[in-house]
Amino acid sequence: MFEKIVYISDHGAHIKVQGEIQVNLINQHLVFVDEANRQVVSEVEYVHDDIVETRFIGEIIGGKFQGGIISKPSLTSKIRFLDENETLMITGANEYGNMTIGVSPFYNNKPVYMSINNIFSNHLTVLGNSGSGKSYGTTSLLQSVFKTPNFYPYKATMIIFDNNGEYINAFNNLNEINPNYHFKVITTSSYNNYEKLSIPIWLLNIDDLALLLKVDKVSQLTLLERMLKLTRIFSLNDETSYKYKNHIIAKAMLQIFYSNKMPGTKRNDIFAIFNTCTTNEFNMEAEVQGAGYTRKFRECFNVDSQGNFTESILVSQYIASFVDPNLDNYEPTTYNKYTLEDLEKALNFTLISENWLDNDNTYGEAIAVKVRLHSLIISEVKKFFEYPNFIGVEEYLSSLVIQNGQKYQLLNINLEDIDDSVAKVIVKIFSRIIFEYTKGLQNRASIPFNLIVEEAHRYIKSGEDIDLLGYNIFDRIAKEGRKYGILLTLISQRPVELSETVMSQCANFLIFKTTHPRDIEYIGKMVPNITEEIVEKQKALQPGYCLCFGSAFKVPIILKVTAPNPVPSSDNCNVLKTWTVSENK
Repeated sequence: MFEKIVYISDHGAHIKVQGEIQVNLINQHLVFVDEANRQVVSEVEYVHDDIVETRFIGEIIGGKFQGGIISKPSLTSKIRFLDENETLMITGANEYGNMTIGVSPFYNNKPVYMSINNIFSNHLTVLGNSGSGKSYGTTSLLQSVFKTPNFYPYKATMIIFDNNGEYINAFNNLNEINPNYHFKVITTSSYNNYEKLSIPIWLLNIDDLALLLKVDKVSQLTLLERMLKLTRIFSLNDETSYKYKNHIIAKAMLQIFYSNKMPGTKRNDIFAIFNTCTTNEFNMEAEVQGAGYTRKFRECFNVDSQGNFTESILVSQYIASFVDPNLDNYEPTTYNKYTLEDLEKALNFTLISENWLDNDNTYGEAIAVKVRLHSLIISEVKKFFEYPNFIGVEEYLSSLVIQNGQKYQLLNINLEDIDDSVAKVIVKIFSRIIFEYTKGLQNRASIPFNLIVEEAHRYIKSGEDIDLLGYNIFDRIAKEGRKYGILLTLISQRPVELSETVMSQCANFLIFKTTHPRDIEYIGKMVPNITEEIVEKQKALQPGYCLCFGSAFKVPIILKVTAPNPVPSSDNCNVLKTWTVSENK
């Protein structure tokens, strides 16, 4: 059939065919065998009359396929099709450690096998237009790993950030595959009976609070840092924390007391502190002990005919007695449960201690944080950050995936019914907590987490948070996560909106049909090791077919995804059914 090689380039070869071509050669794999018995594998890309154009993809060395070639075959090489056994080098073999999610339409619907370790221990991206089969493909991938014979991923921990509740139906009956497999839903929606989302506010760090409060100035991070420190000190509710409150109030009052302001202004400024910060020793009715007499605190600020405070010496000594310089450098080593309201109280102490409200440069920034925190407290979002008892990071993460002795391999965090901006912060908070937990494990990568982010373009954007925080949590996970055992699976219909850093760190791709010119161009530029030929192939894919390539696959290959069972709730609205009424009505 193959007469001779007429041309060899850096990337492939042109072959003259003898006689009429009787079979469909497109996407078939050929082997070039030269005089030294080197076996170079190529894929047919174009057929023009009696000329077949192929692209080199690898070599067969010692009975195994090796991607890439060092040197090209000679013009005198013999050409043949892959034999049955060699085809398994392309489609993968049904052996321990491999799984399948579909079949190859080019090899008589042979199952295509991928390495479980390579697909789940690396970052994965699933791309495609709406309706192209992304949700089906992702569901099939996750269902298949639990259905793979002789493989029992009991210790798997996969967390799906599910925007629209698509995956609940697909995994509700996970334990029918194996009674030891369990699926759990945590939801932000008040319209169903699933466990409600609840994140302990004390597990949030400064960066999390900055995102939650929509901080947009680097200087405001200092305010949050001080607020968080005071919150943790006050949460201890011990003698030191009480002294610390008095210390802060006293220092703020003395600064006003010894300022150049008029007595009336000083009095008003000092009394204004009591609007937000009081203790038993510092309030309008607190008793100030003099030599044989007492005065109410407010009485000490009466102004005499000379324009001075009547009890200037008494009250200044009283205030100064609560200043403890040793407390300025105090750092708490532990803390107890606290709430958003406790953060607000601590913020008020922060504002008086650092003079934020008296400085024209910081006043607006301070008020913005104060208003946003109070708005959060009176909003519906508050309930997502309430937790009944104190709990640490490890215990909290354990409570998500282990309950009543049951291990939940799949956790669905359902983000329905909340604004995108809130959902984005929640996803980032979870991701940051898990990243830092896995990073701190003594036995590195001993507890892997797979984070599956549906509609990833909503949350994982280029450059986001870097100007404010100096990093983006997903960029860090993409670059460092693999070695700690935190892996990303991104599902998106708009790759152009995804972080370039994250995309560049993905080792595997399932690309369903993508047609938007900007997305196609972006895929071509940002996806590692992709060729123009691969980009062109995906344009012609039918729904449910995807182009797979990366470390988990032998070669880039098109496969027909096995329909998941049960299916996700991702179908289009059936307007024919919903619009139609009976003629009798």
